[in-house]
This record gives sequence, structure tokens and C-alpha cells, in this order.
Amino acid sequence: MQPTATVLVYSDDSNTREQVRLATGRRPAPDVPVVEFVECATPAAVLKELDKGGIDVCVLDGEAVPMGGMGLCRQIKDEVFHCPPVLLLIGRPQDAWLATWSRAEGAVTHPVDPVEFASALASLLRSRKALTA
Repeated sequence: MQPTATVLVYSDDSNTREQVRLATGRRPAPDVPVVEFVECATPAAVLKELDKGGIDVCVLDGEAVPMGGMGLCRQIKDEVFHCPPVLLLIGRPQDAWLATWSRAEGAVTHPVDPVEFASALASLLRSRKALTA
């Protein structure tokens, strides 16, 4: 059995969560594990899943309502012990500095470009694997 990576996807918009799943496919790159998704539509659900453990990477929608992914990212970086890396979906390239403020390890613009997204997600999965090895 091949190992899997668990990716948490937070967005209040089911279409955004679907774009992330479709951009990722079964695996974002040949050298990373097959991906399983945990989808969350509320900040409370994200915190509950992170408390359970087992999340390898979080993908957070910066435009989500009622709490954007940037604010949620900053919160989980402060509150979650060994917080997994975070990839933010941002509305404009100019918002990349806000992603840095939130302490996200990566950011890509929304709507999701499948090639850019898969590359960024694979990079975070590789870094997570290197940390746990």
C-alpha cells in the first residue's frame, strides 16, 4: 500500500474546494504521495480537523467568509502545535505580502491555475515529508 498525504481544504465556496481537488488530481507530482482531501467550510471545522492531527498541508481560501484564510492561517500558526504548512489562495498577486504576514508557506492566485497550484502544493508536500523523515 502506498502512503497518502492528507490535504485540508478550507473555503465556504464548494466550487473553490472543487477547483482545488481538480487541480491536484490524484497527486500533484510524481514524487509525492497520492492525496486525500478533508474539506471544511467553516473555521471551526478547520480547527477541529487540525486538533485531530494527520493533516499534511492546509489550503486556505483567502476570500472565504466569514473568516478569510489569511486570518485563519495566522491563528492556526499561533495556536496549533506543529502546524502543517499552509498554501493560501489569494485574490490578487498584490496580496502576496498579506500571505507573508499570515505566515503561510505559499500562495497562489484564485481562480486556481492547475499547473501553478499543483507545483506549489507538491513543493509543500515535499517540505513536509523532509521534516518528518
